[in-house]
Amino acid sequence: MPSAPAPAPIFEQGNQPEGVPPLALTGERTLPDVPEENYWFRRHLAVYEWIAARVAGLRAIDMACGEGYGSDVLAGSAASVVGVEANPEAHEHARLRYQRENLRFARDLVETFPEPADAVVFLQTIEHLQDPGAVLAHFRALVGESDKGVVFISTPNVLTLAPKGAERSDNPWHVHEYRSGEFEQLCRGTFGAVEMYGLFHARKLRAHALALKLGWDAVHPRLHMTKPFYDRFTPAIAASDFVLRSAADADLDKALDFIAVCRP
Repeated sequence: MPSAPAPAPIFEQGNQPEGVPPLALTGERTLPDVPEENYWFRRHLAVYEWIAARVAGLRAIDMACGEGYGSDVLAGSAASVVGVEANPEAHEHARLRYQRENLRFARDLVETFPEPADAVVFLQTIEHLQDPGAVLAHFRALVGESDKGVVFISTPNVLTLAPKGAERSDNPWHVHEYRSGEFEQLCRGTFGAVEMYGLFHARKLRAHALALKLGWDAVHPRLHMTKPFYDRFTPAIAASDFVLRSAADADLDKALDFIAVCRP
């Protein structure tokens, strides 16, 4: 009788400040300070940094903020930021870890958080929702009808997330995974103006993708260097190894993630 497969290792954040409880990596959200997770963390961080430059001086809400690192990035330029998170462990971690005069964290649901703002940021979460249209309508109400009201939404591209030929990925937390046109249509159902962008590999991740096309995956196992290579390569990935391009400048079907910039 074959033995049961070994359970997947549980990774936990390292090097946390004194008094800040580390979070465990569950697959529901990405985390900084976990070397094995660095690719996904930097992939999300690149989008937060891009948005931070566009919310300078605005009152922003970071919905479903998770660990809190993105709220902290936004607070580097925004007039004020509220990080909203329902999970009690993530909320407590964020509250203790990230402290700025213009940053606070609220434990609440994205569907019901009531405070108005100039900008709402909602990254890598809409794919978790049973009723995304209702949540987008709530966000539109929060930013009102002012000229500076804006909502930033991101989601993974099912065409590059799922295995080739599969309808969706095996992520158990995802309710629905989107193609570019479907995601844009969802956003346009609520907002008057929608600009679509895609996130792509750049710099060393682009070089790595080209190496894979040339057969790198067949070489490193034969050289017995898979683990040593990726133990060094993955932690070295930076946010600058990703780039955002507009729908006018790139084929969004090849994007890693979609980013919609929505205005009332």
